[in-house]
Amino acid sequence: MTAALDLTILMPCLNEAETLAVCIAKARRGLASAGVSGEVLIADNGSTDGSIAIAEKSGARVISVAEKGYGCALRGGIAVAQGRWIIMGDADDSYDFSRIEGFVQKFRDGYDLVMGCRLPAGGGTIAPGAMPWKNRWIGNPSLSFIGRLFFKCPARDFHCGLRGFTKTAYEKMDLQTSGMEFASEMVMKATLKSLKITEVPITLHPDGRSRPPHLKPWRDGWRHLRFMLLYSPRWLFLAPGLLLMGAGGALTSILTFHNIHAGNVQFDVGTLAVTCMAIIVGLQLVAFAFFTKVFAIAEGLLPQDPQFSNVFKFFTLEKGIAAGLLVLILGFALLGYSLHLWHTAHYGQLDAASNLRHLLPAVTLIVLGIQMVFSSFFLSMLGLKTATRQPPTLPG
Repeated sequence: MTAALDLTILMPCLNEAETLAVCIAKARRGLASAGVSGEVLIADNGSTDGSIAIAEKSGARVISVAEKGYGCALRGGIAVAQGRWIIMGDADDSYDFSRIEGFVQKFRDGYDLVMGCRLPAGGGTIAPGAMPWKNRWIGNPSLSFIGRLFFKCPARDFHCGLRGFTKTAYEKMDLQTSGMEFASEMVMKATLKSLKITEVPITLHPDGRSRPPHLKPWRDGWRHLRFMLLYSPRWLFLAPGLLLMGAGGALTSILTFHNIHAGNVQFDVGTLAVTCMAIIVGLQLVAFAFFTKVFAIAEGLLPQDPQFSNVFKFFTLEKGIAAGLLVLILGFALLGYSLHLWHTAHYGQLDAASNLRHLLPAVTLIVLGIQMVFSSFFLSMLGLKTATRQPPTLPG
């Protein structure tokens, strides 16, 4: 087997005949200027424009990856890369592979993932015409902010395509995606697994292709956002669930006894119905957060979370059932009181507003109690260890 090299410069390729030779030449100069032993590796994903012949003629090593997708191409290339460090970037000449000294120095300093930063806030530069306005001012800042918020990632430019990582770190990440989400998953997994992450400033140049890019800003932006949400049950489910429960509970506790006046606006039993609904939906979202977290950890999609595991040192199936039954009893007690009031009226007509102030909280508590009991059972079932799962320890 060929001896390991210092660095592999990896480029995914799908019909990049116009720019591929230039990128390979810059990459070879980058290896020389950085003073490292290395290779230029092209992961071809089905090119039909002669890209493979151009790459081989330019002195690059080529691997053909049959399975389609940006992530598939990169994973195929990484699997055969001979370098202990890997720098990946697009083959459209938007990144200057001749300027990789900063990445190499960060590797020597012991970092696991080195992100390029195109943004001026991180010392980077976006050349005129290099990035569409919607990407520069909407997509990239928004997605980077969300990535930093959700995952506490130190990178300012969350979706920069030029980045480097060690082969050891890549194996720890255990990346699964096959499409554009591969880039997001890498940063998210590196952060979740507490790998050492840093940035180096780079310049983004206009790409040298005459055809439109493979990237579709709105479609791929949504794909990245959707993926980040799916990997963060705390923000997708838990935060909105707690907000709905808190706001709904506070308003319900007031509206159960009297109206709320805000200037000329009066909030009555109609608002009470909405706040009761908010409590029910909020509890369901909180339950979804726990279900998703347990399942994701069990399937290896998310790493073990000590804080999350501590919750289950307190939570047991029996405690969940007991809490649910207590809420259920309170609901039936309040429903019984409503029936008593109806009885005292000889089962005749009651004041609608007064009656609903008792009925709505009663049925809300009953629904909450049922949700709590059966959610506890379901969460306990998710926590059962099987031959293929290793979830967090769930007592009871």
